[in-house]
Amino acid sequence: MNDILSYEFMQRALLAAVITGLTAPAIGTYLVQRRLALLGDGIGHIALTGVAAGLLTNTQPLVTAVIVSVLGAVAIELLRTYGRTSGDVALALLFYGGIAGGVLLTNLAGGSAATLNGYLFGSINTISGTDLVIVAVLGAVVLLLAVGLSPQLFAVCQDEEHARVSGVPVQAYGILIAVLAAVTVTVSMRTVGLLLVSALMVVPVAAAQQLTRSFRGTFVLAMGIGTFAALTGVLGSYEIDTQPGPTIVIVALGIFLVLAPVGHLVRSTRRRLSSTNDPVEEAA
Repeated sequence: MNDILSYEFMQRALLAAVITGLTAPAIGTYLVQRRLALLGDGIGHIALTGVAAGLLTNTQPLVTAVIVSVLGAVAIELLRTYGRTSGDVALALLFYGGIAGGVLLTNLAGGSAATLNGYLFGSINTISGTDLVIVAVLGAVVLLLAVGLSPQLFAVCQDEEHARVSGVPVQAYGILIAVLAAVTVTVSMRTVGLLLVSALMVVPVAAAQQLTRSFRGTFVLAMGIGTFAALTGVLGSYEIDTQPGPTIVIVALGIFLVLAPVGHLVRSTRRRLSSTNDPVEEAA
């Protein structure tokens, strides 16, 4: 273990893994609550166009990916709210347009589709110091807003109509959730890759829901599971010589498979105890 930590690239990789493991499930909890679990996939595809735009203009791909992803996320939210296009159709449009735009711009930049592999599936071991600084700053902003505005964001995700009647600016917070999801996707793309980032946003949340009974409990436990999966996946990939992104997702899925039967047992026990404690009225 000490030998692994002595490498600077591994130190950067582990720091990026911690940031990703915290931010992805934090925003994923809101997306799952809002029934927009696939939003991360849609944003991931449009972020590919942002990466390609960076390659074409010789600018930092992470920065251009953030800009394009935010614009795409806002477009999805506006289409879902005001347009006649349903949410799943809007996501499908981003799926196809993002992939096509990314490959086209990469070709124009003189590269091939293989150039995008490091962004599609993650390349955390090659993350630079500059990348890490950008990831750390963006991750801190996402966590600050996700935690600091949790009451308002939860209200919007739980019941939009009730939140609107209560005076909560639903549209503004809806757009904020979409923007935070976009930033999270770009933060995570060097860790797990654009094609797998949605898994890290959803699977830890699904795993946490097996044991928790409240939104706050799910929120905290999902971040813990995400961080554990990210760190274990990075260290495991180094030991068995695999790509970190898929390894992280497999670890998260393994945690879900372990917790699912445990959660079922816990819920069954709670129901049994509840029925035992309920007073029984006998007929006279």
